[in-house]
Amino acid sequence: MTAFLDGFAVVTQPENLLYCLVGVVIGMLIGVLPGLGPAATMAILLPIVVTVDPVAAVIMLAGIYYGAQYGGTITSVLLRLPGEASSVVTVFDGFALAKQGKAGTALGIAAIGSFVGATVAIIALSLTAPLVASFALDFGPAEYAALALLGVLLIATIGSGNSVKALIAAAVGLLLATVGRDTFSGAERFTFDSLQLAEGLDFVVVAMGLFGVGEILYNLEERHGKAHVPATVSNVWPSRKDLNQAKGAIGRGSVIGFFLGVLPGGGAVMSSLAAYATEKRTSKTPERFGRGAIEGVAAPETANNAAATSSFIPLLTLGIPANASMGMLFAALLVLGVTPGPQLLEERPDLFWGVVNSMYVGNLILLALSLPLVGIFVRILRVRPAILAPITVLITVLGVYTINNSTFDIFVMIAFGVVGYLMKKTGFEPGPMVLAFVLGAILEDNVRRALIIFDGDPLGFVTRPISGTILAMFLVAALLPLLRLAHLRLRRRTSIASAPEREESLR
Repeated sequence: MTAFLDGFAVVTQPENLLYCLVGVVIGMLIGVLPGLGPAATMAILLPIVVTVDPVAAVIMLAGIYYGAQYGGTITSVLLRLPGEASSVVTVFDGFALAKQGKAGTALGIAAIGSFVGATVAIIALSLTAPLVASFALDFGPAEYAALALLGVLLIATIGSGNSVKALIAAAVGLLLATVGRDTFSGAERFTFDSLQLAEGLDFVVVAMGLFGVGEILYNLEERHGKAHVPATVSNVWPSRKDLNQAKGAIGRGSVIGFFLGVLPGGGAVMSSLAAYATEKRTSKTPERFGRGAIEGVAAPETANNAAATSSFIPLLTLGIPANASMGMLFAALLVLGVTPGPQLLEERPDLFWGVVNSMYVGNLILLALSLPLVGIFVRILRVRPAILAPITVLITVLGVYTINNSTFDIFVMIAFGVVGYLMKKTGFEPGPMVLAFVLGAILEDNVRRALIIFDGDPLGFVTRPISGTILAMFLVAALLPLLRLAHLRLRRRTSIASAPEREESLR
C-alpha cells in the first residue's frame, strides 16, 4: 500500500503530469487517423524518449497506447473505418447509430464505457496483477489455439447478416490469413511469385479496403441522384435511458476485457469480439444488433479498453508483451535500461506504480477531452457526401501508405474495396472476414506450435485442462443451434401429426 500511494506522488510531479497529458492527446489523435496505430507511433518516438527520464517516458508511451483506443472509436462510428483490429466490432452498431442521427450518443456511450472499463481494469491490475499473471503462465500454444478457434465460431453471431453468409466470409478470411511465407518452413503460399505478397497481407490494408473504400463505393451508388439530408444530432450526451440500456453491457465488457486482455496475442480483438457476442446471445432482442443497438457499441468499446489496460500485467510482471504495441513498449523499457519482469516491483517500484497510477489520471483526462469534443466530431456527418467521400479516400490512402511506405498496399486496398462493395451488394458482411483474417494467423501459428510440442498427437489439445475446457465450450456453442433447430422441427412434426386429432375432437 505504501508503494501504491508513493506511485501517486510520482504521477503528480509536474513533469510526469505533462508527459501523461501529451501521451493521451497524441494517442487520441493517432487513433482518429486510420492506419497510424500506437505501435507505429511508439516506433517513431523511440529515438526521442531515450533522452527523457524513464518514468516520464513510459508514462507517455502508455498514454499513447490506451489513448488510441478512445480515438479509434471516432472513425469507426463516423466513417466506418476501423484503424485497429479491436475497433472492427464497433463498426456494426456504431455506424448504424450514426446513420440514424445518433452519432453523438454512440460516441458518448463509447467514451463512458471506455472510461469505466479502463478504470475497472486499473483497479483490478493494482490488486491482482501477480495472481492473474501466474494464471496466464498456464496458457500455452494449445490454449491460444483453442481460444482462437472459439473466436472464429463466435464470428457467426456478429453482424446483421445470416449465419451461413457470416461463416462463408469467415472461411475466406481464414484463407487470406495463409497468404505469405510460412513462418515454419519458409515456403511461399498464394503469393503468385510476388515479393510484396511474401510478407502476407496487412490487417489495416484489408480492413480499410473492405470497410473504407467498399463503403464509399456502396454509399455513392445508393445516394446517386438523391438529395442529401444532413444527419441530425439531437444530443451528444447519452440520455438516462441509453445509460440504463448500456450499463449491463459496460459491466460485462469490463470483466471480459480484463481477463482476455491479459492473454498474449489478440487480447483486445478477442475481448471486443467476445463482449459483442455475449451481448447478442444474452439479449432478448438480438435482431437489433447490427442495426443500431447501443449495447453493440458499449460492450466492445468497454472490453477493448479494459483489455488495453490489463495487457500491462504480463509486460510489467512477467516481461511478456501481449501485442505489437506492448512489444514496442518492451523495447522502449530495454532501451531505457529497465528490464520488465518479476524483479521490476522490487527494483523500480517508482516506475511500476508510477505507470499504473498514471492510468487513473490519463483516463480522467481522456474522459474530460472526449465527451466535450464529441460535438465537433459529429459535425463531420453534416458534410455532403460529394465532399466527404474524396476526403475519406485521401485519409485511407495516406493511412495505408504510411504503414509500409508502399504503393502496392494502396492497390491491394483498392482491390479489397471492390470486394467490400460486391459483398455489400450481395448481402455479405465484411466484418466476419476481417476478424477471421486476424484470428486465422493466431490459430494456425499456435496449432502448429502445439502439435510440435505434442509430437503430432492432436489428443494433447483435449488432455490439457484449460484447452480441453475451451474446446468443450466450442462444441457446446457449435451444437446448441443444431439442437435448437432439431427441437423446433420435432415440435413442428408433433403439431402437424396432432392436427387431425384436434380437428376430429372439434367435430
